[in-house]
Amino acid sequence: MFNDIPCEVEILGLYFPPLFVSILAGLFCALVLARVFDLLRLDRFFWHPPLAFTALWLLTTTLIGLFIIRP
Repeated sequence: MFNDIPCEVEILGLYFPPLFVSILAGLFCALVLARVFDLLRLDRFFWHPPLAFTALWLLTTTLIGLFIIRP
């Protein structure tokens, strides 16, 4: 039952927790989405763009953690 839970992810001989990998992937996705929002000029609708970026980072990290890195 507990054998399916990923304990760590190996990258170039270094072991990282799965949450760290999803945080980095979420950051990359948030950067790409923020750039797309900037190109489409959708960022002008945000009251505080850094706060919106932080929320976008949290959202993408959560979605990646839930759907991509499954236990």
